[in-house]
Amino acid sequence: MPDFGIDVSQWNNVTDWNAVSGNNISYTSVKLTQGDYYFSPTCVAQVDGARGAGIAAGGYHFGDPGPGVGANVDTFAGMATKLGVLGAGSFLPMLDIEDSPTDHIHWDAGTANGFVADWIRLLREATGVQRVAVYASLSTWRNTLRPDEWADGDVAVWLALFNGAPGDTGGYSHPRLALHQHSDEGVVPGVAGPVDRDVTVGAFTLADLTLGGSGPVPPPPPPPSGRTYTVQAGDTLSGIAARFGTTWQHLQQINGIADPNRIFPGQVLLIDGPEPARRTYTVQPGDTLSGIAARFGTTYQAIAAANGIANPNVIFPGQVLIIP
Repeated sequence: MPDFGIDVSQWNNVTDWNAVSGNNISYTSVKLTQGDYYFSPTCVAQVDGARGAGIAAGGYHFGDPGPGVGANVDTFAGMATKLGVLGAGSFLPMLDIEDSPTDHIHWDAGTANGFVADWIRLLREATGVQRVAVYASLSTWRNTLRPDEWADGDVAVWLALFNGAPGDTGGYSHPRLALHQHSDEGVVPGVAGPVDRDVTVGAFTLADLTLGGSGPVPPPPPPPSGRTYTVQAGDTLSGIAARFGTTWQHLQQINGIADPNRIFPGQVLLIDGPEPARRTYTVQPGDTLSGIAARFGTTYQAIAAANGIANPNVIFPGQVLIIP
């Protein structure tokens, strides 16, 4: 019997993971990262929700050759480790190889095969996890990727062919072909809107694609007083660190951030320091909102939003502002 699953990203709104599980979905692959610059703002909730419903959750990375393969691996491995999706019972990690004109990502045979081989090797060295999957479209498998060069007995080939026929791989075959993404318009109870649907192929089962060969594991307990912070426009890692009484070096380490100067709005950071104290500032003659923001390492937009200021050009001496 084939095993059925879904893969999700920030564009999928899963409202009830128990309903998803009840529809014979036993595994999910969640987009965690892309290149060395993107962290899905929904991945924490999606991984935790799936595991809470008994679904084997894994993470996937959208490859980008621009930053270099090492930076790609570091970014993914850091987030996957924090979420616990490289432990026993997790669905195997996956590398997504596809073009993205919006992100200026383009693959050719020369670039793609070397990147995939190095990604697998470096991920194994960094995490100790041997089982990995590589995902691509039928045309990419036929014309670009050469799995015989890098797909050993622990690599699963994942084929995307949206034909609505689970297991019909369009004539493509490979000894490591394990998964078929057969629809990008799947209807699954508990998911608002269409979702990618997947099925195991041939003799492959969920047990073959689960790390440690055991069932799903619950999410790891959070660190004491641990929580997350969603990066806002204008934030810097040093500014966030100052607000939470820690250092940017510590935030970089626990979040697996390759370049501390590159964080992005919507990125979810793990924070393990104390709650920040609420700060206020009393406006003085000659003050401007942008000047106050610069003094506190924030933005005038953030201060305006925190204080309900409609016109950021109009503030008054004596006015008490909340500094976010």
